[in-house]
Amino acid sequence: MGRQWLHAKRLVAGLKKGRATSKLVREISVAAKMGGPELDANARLAAAVEKARRESVSREVIERAIKKGAGIGDEKLVMDHIVFEGYAPHKVAVLVEVYTDNVNRTAPEIRQLFRSGQLGAAGSNKFLFDHVGLVEAHHPDPQTDLEAAGIEAGANEVEPLTGEQNDDIPTGAAGARFICDRTVVRTVSQWLSQNGWTVVTSELGYAPKQFTELTEAQRTEVGEFLQALDDHDDVHRVWATLK
Repeated sequence: MGRQWLHAKRLVAGLKKGRATSKLVREISVAAKMGGPELDANARLAAAVEKARRESVSREVIERAIKKGAGIGDEKLVMDHIVFEGYAPHKVAVLVEVYTDNVNRTAPEIRQLFRSGQLGAAGSNKFLFDHVGLVEAHHPDPQTDLEAAGIEAGANEVEPLTGEQNDDIPTGAAGARFICDRTVVRTVSQWLSQNGWTVVTSELGYAPKQFTELTEAQRTEVGEFLQALDDHDDVHRVWATLK
């Protein structure tokens, strides 16, 4: 077979990169639609743009996505936001956030992913999560006081965050997830940005009220199921009662 496997591997890598870029561009458009086109006044948009730049998305593509989301110019963003509820294997509750321009196509595909996962199933479970504001950021000083920063920023809770949990947290930096009321996401993001922190995520999301205890083998199985959901082109975020 020679090196045909290498060519196939590159094709797969290219496909995954294309999907990742598509999701980054969509996040920029959605952020611009929800908070406006000005990066200084829209923390979610600023974080999305910075992430896209790190992934080498061109300035032209970024600017077009912002204009589309903000309704500036000829292109207008037409997207439905849907949250699917269900369960991964081993009764792990899952919420799947989707942005789609074709609900009739996307909804059956997401339901099929739940059915195809071993013991995965649809089902009501949103009551197992709190709908909150989430800001993820890092500070260059690894000894910085996370709790103090959370209090000053106006967050309700602070959790340490590592590069293994979020690829955007640099090695040697202090990473943290700030959980806050939905109404103060912008305030928290702005305080952090003005006080030496680099914000990498600023959005509304879902925090589990409790976590499902699993063995390592079960965690692997659940992880594969969640990855299959996340790989869908229209999926924005996957939230689960899994640490």
